[in-house]
Formats: sequence, C-alpha cells, structure tokens
Amino acid sequence: MEARKITQAVVDGLSSSGRDEFLWDTKLSGFGVKVSAGGKRSYVYQFRLGGRKGTARRITLGEHGNPLNANKARKRAESFALLVSQGIDPVTAAAEAKRLTVDLAFPAYAEKFIASCEGDGWRKLVSGTLKNHVIPHLKKKSLPQIRKSDITDVLDRLPPKQAALKRNTFAVLRRLFSWAVGRGDIEHSPIDGMEVPPPVPARDRVLTDEEMAIVWITAASAGSLFGPIVRLLMATGQRREEVTQMDWSEVQRSEAIWQLPKERAKNNVAHVVPLNNLAIEVLDRVARGEKWPRSGAVFMTSGKGPFTAHARGKKRLDEKAAELAKKPLRPWRLHDLRRTMATNFQRLGVRFEVTESALNHVGVSRVGVAAVYQRHDWLAEKVEAFAAWGKPPLRVVDDALDLKLNDSR
Repeated sequence: MEARKITQAVVDGLSSSGRDEFLWDTKLSGFGVKVSAGGKRSYVYQFRLGGRKGTARRITLGEHGNPLNANKARKRAESFALLVSQGIDPVTAAAEAKRLTVDLAFPAYAEKFIASCEGDGWRKLVSGTLKNHVIPHLKKKSLPQIRKSDITDVLDRLPPKQAALKRNTFAVLRRLFSWAVGRGDIEHSPIDGMEVPPPVPARDRVLTDEEMAIVWITAASAGSLFGPIVRLLMATGQRREEVTQMDWSEVQRSEAIWQLPKERAKNNVAHVVPLNNLAIEVLDRVARGEKWPRSGAVFMTSGKGPFTAHARGKKRLDEKAAELAKKPLRPWRLHDLRRTMATNFQRLGVRFEVTESALNHVGVSRVGVAAVYQRHDWLAEKVEAFAAWGKPPLRVVDDALDLKLNDSR
C-alpha cells in the first residue's frame, strides 16, 4: 500500500487484497495499519533500537474498532516513539507497566500471598486481615509504590482499643512484604525500621474449680452443638477452632486419641491428643452411641455448614451460669479454659514439657537445639496427664457444688 496519513476515514475504507498488507503513516515513522488476508485491521508500531544496525521490532497496538480508533492508536504510537528516542525498549516498558498495574497491584498480590500460606488457621487470619483491613485502604496501589506512610495509615485506621488486631495486621503485612522481597518483586520492605505495635497485655484468667463445675453443668443447656464444644474445650484444652472443626476421621474411640492434622493446627504442627473419659463421654453423646461415624464434621449445623455462633452460645452459657451460681461469673473467654487446664496440669504435677506438648505449643522446650535432638513425643506422659485431668480437679461437681452431672437440666 502507498504510504499516507492514517486517519479514521482512511482505516475505515481499507479492505483486504487476499494477503497481509501494511499501510504506513507519512507523519509518524513506524506507525501503521496491518490489514490481514481475512480483512482484520490492526494498528502497529515498528521501531529499531541502536540505529540502523539494530533489529527491527514491531508492536501490535490493538485492533481497529471500539474502543481503539486511529487517533488513540496514534497517541499510543507517539508514546512508544518517545521511549525509543530515549533508548528505551517500549516492549519491555509495556511489560513492566503491566506488571506494576496488574501483577503487582496490591489486591492481586494479596491473593497470591494468601494462596501461599500454609495451615488453615494462618491462611484464614491472613485472608481476613488483608481483605477487611488492608485492601480497602491500599486499594489497587502497586506493591513497589507502597510506603511506610501507607502502612501507618492502615494501622491508624484500626480501632484504637483493638491492640491484638493492630499487632496481627502488622505481622501479616511484615510477612507479606518479606515474601515479596524473597521473590524479587520488591527491593525493600516498607515495614523495615517500623516499630512493632505494643503487645496485647497477657491474660491470666484461670477459672476456679467451682467455676469449672458451673460451666460444665450449664454447657448441657447452651445448645446442642455449642455445649459439647465447650465440654471438649474443657476436657482437651485445645484451641477453639480446632475443636469446632473436628472431623470424625480424626478421632478413634478404640485408641482413645484425636489426631489433629497439621493443616488444621494453628502452628501447622500435627498433634496427638489423648481422649480422657470426659472427652469420650462428650463424643458418645454427639454420636448418640459408642459407634462413631468414620468421617464428616462432628459439629455440623442444620444447614450443613461449620458452627460459627460462638458469641451467641457464650452469651447463653453465661446467662445459665449466672442463674446456677446466683451471680454472674467473673468475665472469662473460651480460651481461658485452655489456660485453666495448663495451670491445673502443673497443680497435678505434670512436667512442663508434657504440658507444652499437650497444648501443642512450640515453646522453649521444642526450639533450637532441643527441636533437633529432642524427638520424644511425650505421648505416654500425655495419656496419664489427660486421664488425671478427667478426674478431679476437672470433675469437681460433687465437691464444689454438691451436684451431679445432669445433661437433662
């Protein structure tokens, strides 16, 4: 085709000759239109870096039509021509621009990081933190463009009284940016040098024998799912979500053990929990007999979904407990049951290492050199500890309240 100025009318009038042809613009060198054998019209820009000795390269700017027209294509070609005049490869520049605006846009990158997280608990924390508290503020900002001031703004917008949330958000972002540095997506983390939010004051609430007895009894009337969950929390001392999401495939009545897979453990460490007589009694009631299902969620709602109404169940339990005790119990949380069991293990003379293992803690006895050379799993000792816990002080109903366990209350 004879070269001429490319306009909308000119491109609209182009037709195929049965073979690929090019129309080159007389005003902007390298700007042209390709007409394919099938009649498809596309805008192109051809350039050469390094002078005459450089290799000619061609970029397709887009197909003629809506939204790309002759004027828009010309402006795009002019921007590429400017890069070429500065010795910059527009193909590389376009790829980098796409990487910054698409691949490294914070929402997309956050999804990649979430997918890389191991352990359901950690992945859930990361996902909720990023989607609820970070992405709404950073929006589509590219990862390399995020500064310390952006992180500060995210943290400052969190509720002042929720110290744990601020600390968790900081931890999640620190891990995300460290991951990005390791992948080579950014040179430095914007969090480097930032002060870690102050830790949440350690809780020290431990329920008394009488309070444990009250909670155990009133759990029977705190809901068909929440009640057994509370009793298993008391009997096993494990974490709330680990108990709530228990599957029948994880527990064996004949062996009296609960094998918690690492995928469900908060610290991504598989864990064996001996089931004492109290835990077995609870699971027998849930299974409605001594023959437990081989698989399926232990605590499945009528809607076939996981149980999540902990706050509502706890409120009901507190109301029932206040009625039985003739006064409200001192404020407590479900996690305090875990601390209560650990405290009473010490009261029973259980070794510290056994308590750490029973709680699936990666404490001082399981890190560093000890983690490499100390491979004992303490299972036999844990069986004894949990068996003792199934007797007084946990089964203190008769002594503390002169009442008997009665699930018909």
